[in-house]
Amino acid sequence: MPQDHASRIYLSVPHMGDLEQRYVREAFESNWLSSVGPNLDAFERDFSAELLGGQRSVALTSGTAGIHLGLRLLGVGPGDEVISPTLTFIGSVNPIRYLGAKPVFIDSERSSWNIDPVLLREVVLEKVKNGKPPKAIMVVHLYGQSADLDPILALGKETGIPIIEDAAEAVGTLYKGKQVGVFGEIGVFSFNGNKIITTTGGGLLTAHDPARVEKARYWSTQAREPGAAYHHVDLGYNYRLSNVLAGIGRGQLAVLADRVEARRRIAFRYRDAFADLPGIELMPQASFGLHTNWLSVVVIDETKFGATRDQIIARLAEENIEARPVWKPMHLQPFNAGCETHGGAVAEEAFARGVCLPSSSSLTAVQQDKVIAAVRASAFTGALGRP
Repeated sequence: MPQDHASRIYLSVPHMGDLEQRYVREAFESNWLSSVGPNLDAFERDFSAELLGGQRSVALTSGTAGIHLGLRLLGVGPGDEVISPTLTFIGSVNPIRYLGAKPVFIDSERSSWNIDPVLLREVVLEKVKNGKPPKAIMVVHLYGQSADLDPILALGKETGIPIIEDAAEAVGTLYKGKQVGVFGEIGVFSFNGNKIITTTGGGLLTAHDPARVEKARYWSTQAREPGAAYHHVDLGYNYRLSNVLAGIGRGQLAVLADRVEARRRIAFRYRDAFADLPGIELMPQASFGLHTNWLSVVVIDETKFGATRDQIIARLAEENIEARPVWKPMHLQPFNAGCETHGGAVAEEAFARGVCLPSSSSLTAVQQDKVIAAVRASAFTGALGRP
């Protein structure tokens, strides 16, 4: 039947308020519309002060742009190897290829679905022993849950290999009480339209070394040299966030705590609503940090639940509800065929069994009820022999 977009329940949508409109209106009234202006300055300043402990930052067009610049700051180039978790979005990995480098994929550990520190250590130390250390280690904080950072940071310190944190899905996520993205040499965030707070499209890079932030700022504006002439001595990119979109970010940042609370409340309502059903549970909630549950992910044991991941997604689609599988692991992507991979079973299991449910912070109780009812109904209408 035809889809009614007005009544469709989407996976994760922007949640706007009045403050965003005020800052955008100020940008229009002042005519600061491009990649400089007071909103941009204030967004970087406030994000750094409120989340990064004062560490400098530069606002960019996307998280992917931030990873690209971050890897370049770490000296990644053609032929280098960069360690990456296999269970992530392609935007984490493509920037490795932009620089002519090679991704090396590592499986997840079960307690958080993030990169396995034990396997990571084995792989890295073997490469160091063979005289071919990776140029960088990328950590991804998946679906709003922190990776187990202490052993990873210890490995980086032991080997001298820098850590870049992809915190695109993890604004508001804490590791042992501290916002992720500030532990490694480089941290990157995303404000895409589906994220916990948004600039509609955007990202941000931070670094321990302020000089690296300023270098990224320089590269993000086409590496234009100071002066009236458009003079260039280095390769640059058109990666700077606009002042208009930074205004949206300022308004969103003011309600981050509310948005985190709302996402967690939705996730735990799903957990409780399905508690009496066999074969369905919320994804792991690791003990070492605050999981924002940017997306509410449930894990299905199809033999107990009576329906597969895809049957649940199809049933929700019939009710005009969007749901998706967990990220398809990078080592299973045709584009990455032939890439070095270590393990993969945990990531593959998460992909095969994980369902991302609607998680918008604006999701009403009535909409949540509709999602819950559709999931519960799917347990009894799957093709696995349940009555």
